Amino acid sequence: MKMLTMFLAMLAPAIWVAGAMAQTQVPPPAEPSSPPPGAARPAPGEENAVEGRIESVDPTRTEITLSDGTRLVTPPGSVLKPGAVTEGMVVVASYREENGAKVLTGLAVKDRGPATR
Repeated sequence: MKMLTMFLAMLAPAIWVAGAMAQTQVPPPAEPSSPPPGAARPAPGEENAVEGRIESVDPTRTEITLSDGTRLVTPPGSVLKPGAVTEGMVVVASYREENGAKVLTGLAVKDRGPATR
């Protein structure tokens, strides 16, 4: 009888721990991180980013050209607000490639340039 009581005394905590562990939720797997520098380029249609100084803004306000020659266009039917971006500003732009064009999906001004200091 003593042996049975001792066995139950040792088994009871294990049952409670197993029950508690069964209720613990496992976190979802981590999201894949961005590819390391030098990795294969994203497929067309995937979002990319570029940083650079604005060389020119098209008079129709539908295209900007960065100093490295990168041309970014606004999505069809949209234009840049007058004065929102000007030549000399440093911007960070996100875009996706569509039919060979780099279509803007986001634009942030990093440095307003020497004219506004």
